[in-house]
Amino acid sequence: MKKMSTILLCFALILGTTSVFAEIKNPDTFIKATYGTERTLDPSVAYDTTSSQRLHNIYDNLIRFDGESTEKFVPQLAVEVPSVENGGISADGMTYTFKIREGVKFHGGETLTAEDVEYSFERNMVVDPDGGPMWMMLEALTGEGSTRDADGKLIPGIFEKIMNAVEVDGNTVVLHLPMPYPPLMGILSQSWAAIFPKSWAIANGCWDGTLENAEKVNNPAPGHEPLIEKVNGTGPYKLKSWEQSKEFVFERFEEYWGEKPALKYAIVKYVPEWSTRKLMLLNGDVDTASVDDPYVPEMLEVEGLKSYKVPQLSVSAAMFCQKVNPDQNTSIGSGKLDGQGIPPDFFSDINVRKAFMHAFDRGLYESDVLQNISTVPTNPNIPGLPYAIDVPVYEFDLEKAAEYMKKAWNGEAWEKGFKMTITYNTGNARREGAAIMLAENIMSLNPKFQVEVANVEWKDYLVKYRNFQYPIYIIGWGADYPDPHNFLYTFMKSTGVYGRYMAYKNPEVDELCDKGIATSVPEERAKIYARLQNLWYEDAVGLCIYQENLYRFYKDWVQGFVPHPMDGDAAEWFYRLSKEEKK
Repeated sequence: MKKMSTILLCFALILGTTSVFAEIKNPDTFIKATYGTERTLDPSVAYDTTSSQRLHNIYDNLIRFDGESTEKFVPQLAVEVPSVENGGISADGMTYTFKIREGVKFHGGETLTAEDVEYSFERNMVVDPDGGPMWMMLEALTGEGSTRDADGKLIPGIFEKIMNAVEVDGNTVVLHLPMPYPPLMGILSQSWAAIFPKSWAIANGCWDGTLENAEKVNNPAPGHEPLIEKVNGTGPYKLKSWEQSKEFVFERFEEYWGEKPALKYAIVKYVPEWSTRKLMLLNGDVDTASVDDPYVPEMLEVEGLKSYKVPQLSVSAAMFCQKVNPDQNTSIGSGKLDGQGIPPDFFSDINVRKAFMHAFDRGLYESDVLQNISTVPTNPNIPGLPYAIDVPVYEFDLEKAAEYMKKAWNGEAWEKGFKMTITYNTGNARREGAAIMLAENIMSLNPKFQVEVANVEWKDYLVKYRNFQYPIYIIGWGADYPDPHNFLYTFMKSTGVYGRYMAYKNPEVDELCDKGIATSVPEERAKIYARLQNLWYEDAVGLCIYQENLYRFYKDWVQGFVPHPMDGDAAEWFYRLSKEEKK
């Protein structure tokens, strides 16, 4: 395992001033080098920034965010953005009407219809996979956050609710809400609201659109969704080729309904090693590359690059899983508290969680790993979101960490010792630094403590954490829409995306999450979300490690980039980009 001192030395050795000038390479192609890999191309399943980026370029939505705004929208497949003023939104906020653009072609040759929009929405909600994004549309359109209850059983009448919520009226699509839901427009701007042709989807094994067959396609096993490798959108680019863990190639769609994109091709290359990404960018072999915080200072000194600092509505955290899947799981060693492993419920003891929290040196991490670029927040409702407050934190204190570990498991954890693994996604230097810091500091408490650090490729990482494989996994969350519900529900509710996979359940939290989205009274919401943020601390749910101030670097011949606080490093909308000599 790498030591923290070693990784910090590596960061320091690569610092320096570089000057690189070159003619434009590959003038009709945009190339990006990054360390993320695609999990799926199915809009009902994709809930990571890498997979979503691929979908955003291939598919269109009814609407999308307007430039840098998180509150304004522009039409795509809808003729106009609905509002109360133009009659597209009812006065009570419970009916949304979208007139659909005519004459739009899909990549497969089909012509867009309102029925395709209806089917796309209904199909994705019917599928509703565990850990997927459809909880938002379900919550908005049916009042339920899932098609299944807490025990995994189908909610009676849920498919009827879905089919009644979306209707076609001529060339318009009408959405019926059970209650006003202000975040809806932002939700409709994301990849899970992508539009695809009904006939094509059914021909490729998707739901047939009938009520009687809805249950058959609900909650497919990971990797078994029918559109995992198939796409057919109306977007400015179509899929040319895809070689997993190597590269994803887009080609311009010449029949695109809007203005033709400037670049014919776009390529995303999987390059997990920073040194290789750096050389590719300096040499002009790629037009942009992922640059984590430890490497930002040196890149700011490079001539011939444009840099953009983009504060993010995103947070990464170390998650403590309280009920790990023990089947063939090397992350928990023997699976027993015998000095050679941990039991699957090791982190259900709050003393263990508090010990790990006290073993994280926030100050050192922020200065030496984050380079004082990104910041360490106190809870998931990060600055920039409504009702954000600072809550207490478990300050770095190895004596307190030892005290809590001596209490854990009635003293057995301290007496017998344990062995486990902390896992992060390959190539992410920030998360690697946090994992190493936690491992080294915990091991320093007691020679009987063995904590290893491992990295797993992103596409596999997503599957494994959702199979409860990791006792600690480090992962991030970017805003689907800028509201505390999107973060605190996700991290804390027992059915939330991360709450579920930490096996964390607090009835008070679940009740507060439901109340928070059900009221629009600011004073009530402020009180609810303040309590939730404090419960994050009181229950020692997880460890927030950074809110990103993202730096993006492009060759200076790249034009058209528009920063957005909800677009992480993986996000890249090629439609806006062009390559021209610097003037």
